[in-house]
Formats: sequence, C-alpha cells, structure tokens
Amino acid sequence: MSAPKALFVSSNRIGDCVISSGVIREIARQLPGAQITVACGRPPAPFFRSAPNVERVIILDKKKAAGHWVDLWKQVRGTKWDLVVDIRGSALAWLIPAKRRVVYSRRWETGLRKVEMVSRLMGSATPLNPEIWLDDRARAEAAAVIDPQLAAGPGEGPIIALAPIAHQPGKSWPADRWGALVEKLKAEPRFDGWRFMPVGGPGDRPPATPALEAAGDRGIDCVGKGDILCSAAVIDRAALFVGNDSGLMHVSAALGRPTLGLFGPTEWWLYGPWGPKTRTVASNETRGQFAPIEDLTVEHVFEGVLALHDAFIGGANPDEP
Repeated sequence: MSAPKALFVSSNRIGDCVISSGVIREIARQLPGAQITVACGRPPAPFFRSAPNVERVIILDKKKAAGHWVDLWKQVRGTKWDLVVDIRGSALAWLIPAKRRVVYSRRWETGLRKVEMVSRLMGSATPLNPEIWLDDRARAEAAAVIDPQLAAGPGEGPIIALAPIAHQPGKSWPADRWGALVEKLKAEPRFDGWRFMPVGGPGDRPPATPALEAAGDRGIDCVGKGDILCSAAVIDRAALFVGNDSGLMHVSAALGRPTLGLFGPTEWWLYGPWGPKTRTVASNETRGQFAPIEDLTVEHVFEGVLALHDAFIGGANPDEP
C-alpha cells in the first residue's frame, strides 16, 4: 500500500505559520507514515524544508483575482488526498479529491489562544505546541554571521536578541526607544559583558539602526543576513529575546528561548508568545483595553527585560536557558 497523502495549507505570514506548526506532527500522529505537502507563502517556506514527513513545499505567491489559488489547485488536483488541512479557510479543500477535510472558519474564533484554537480544529485534546525544525544549513548560516562578529568584539558573552520591527501598523515600538533600551541594559550590572543582537529581514535596517548604534562594539548585526530559518538559528544562539508582536517573537518562543513580547493596540492575551518561558509588556496592561504602542515606556520594557532575566537566567549559565 502507498503511504497516505496529506495537504497542509498554511499561512503566508511567518507568525501564523509558527503558531500552527504543531499541525505537522498531529497529521503524522493521525496518519502514520503520511507524506505531507505544505502550501504557504514565500517568507515562511524555509520553515518546512526539514519538517518531519514533509516531502514537498509549494510556495503561494499572491496574484490578482485569486490566481495563486488557481495555481495551487492545478498542482494538487491530481492527487487523491487522505487528509486536507486548510487553516486559511479557502474553498480549495472542497475542490480537490479528499477522504477527509479540516477547514478553518470564523466560527473557531471563540476567544481562545490561537494555538489552542488550531489544536481544537485538529481534534487534539492537548495543545499542539509550535515547533521550529532547525537544520544544519540554518545553523551553519547563523554561525557564519555571528561567530566572526563575536570574535571581533570585546568578548563572547551571552547574547540578547532584539527584534525591533513588526510589519503591521501600530505594532512597532519606536526605533529610538530600542536604542535607549540598549543604553539602559548596557549600564545594568546583570548585563555586564552581554552582546546585543538585532535580528530582522532586509527591510528592517532603519528600525534596527538605533539599537546597533547604541550597542557599539557589543553589537552583533543579524539584520537581513539570511532567510527566516537562518534568523531562527540566530535567535537560538541567544539567551534572551525581546521583540515586537511579530513572527520572530513567535519563533523565539517556539525555540524555547525566554521571550518578551511588546504589545500596543492588539490582544496580548490572544497573540502573546506561547510557552512556559514567555512574558509580555503592553502599553495598556488591562485585558480588553488598548493604548498606542507609543505609550509603552522604555522604563516599562526595561523592567520587563530584568524580570525575564531574573526568572530564567538568574545564577544559571546564561548560554543554557
């Protein structure tokens, strides 16, 4: 008998792909030996290249008049699928042959955390924890970026990763405050000898510049240095992570790094980082109320970083959080 075939239609956003990544292992649990095809946007596609049981990744580049869905339909219509999981809620699942379909719809939005919502969608009684599948290529690419900068700097101290960008309006803490935060952390005894590492894509240079300038020779520049899996491997080298509500925040949490997420006018109680080593700070800490992210002060974030450090680093080896 041939191996069962499963199609997983995931998101075009990095954060959503991370949040729903537990679906991969759940498909394998429900269909042992399944050969999985993943369809997703181009930015998150590298996540799946070494994911278990994934034999193919189809990149969905958005086109006019839903042309990307037509392209995907042409590529998958000839397969008799044992399972189709579509977390984007498209019509595709109903237009291709499948023994079973799991399709997202708005009725699943009942105030649950997004990881819990996806888990219930899949019929799992326990949360499907997000996962990042780092491979040797990603680790080598990260080392090629980080190691020369560590060697050229004042020492190979612990690293705090910073993600000063979010690609949706209202989610980005002002760039100058990232610089001010680094200045305060440099003066804090807990961070004596630490290195400061902004991480981001090619377009994230402007918001990362104040943090890099403030870090000086203690900075490590990991902005625009590789694909998203390389960025994940970079974050995996850090002892702590601080970032806006963004895909990289979810990457850090999925890797098990102690993670602090910065929130403005979005639901931190729904979209906050998932995992036991995570914290959030928000411009309004009252659930159900909001304020512009500009209301989030440097002092508030600084206190959040210290609390994260004390909770998960303390007197332990900071290279093993």
